[in-house]
Amino acid sequence: MNRKLRGHHLLCTHGFRGMGYSEGFVKVMSDITDDIRDEYSDFQVQVLQGFDDACQACPHRGRTACEKSEDSNGHVLSMDGKVISHLGLTAGETYMKSDLVQLTVEKVNPDDLDYLCEGCSWLEYGVCKEGIRELKEKYGG
Repeated sequence: MNRKLRGHHLLCTHGFRGMGYSEGFVKVMSDITDDIRDEYSDFQVQVLQGFDDACQACPHRGRTACEKSEDSNGHVLSMDGKVISHLGLTAGETYMKSDLVQLTVEKVNPDDLDYLCEGCSWLEYGVCKEGIRELKEKYGG
């Protein structure tokens, strides 16, 4: 199995709690999240700054850009870039899932999301920071 994930979705998978833009999106994101959280499986993940596996089911996906709002595409691309840079990754490159999880444990603290995910509508629910906190506790970060 291989996955394609945009930069900011690398963090979303740890805080995802079944909320989403549509039933279809929630199903796809749940499947992705289950794969990322499965500590017994490892696979390749291509890290993108743009549409990924989760976006395929999003009702806001336009032909070439996110159309949730006028500035949403620029906003999600910015979050992708911030996360990719923060983790020391290169957009378009492929990494092992286990390495991406370990990098997140080592380099991301819950309060980093205030900058990395600034302006994200899901941040206010607190589940994202909670997910990063739980990840760090689980893997001793």
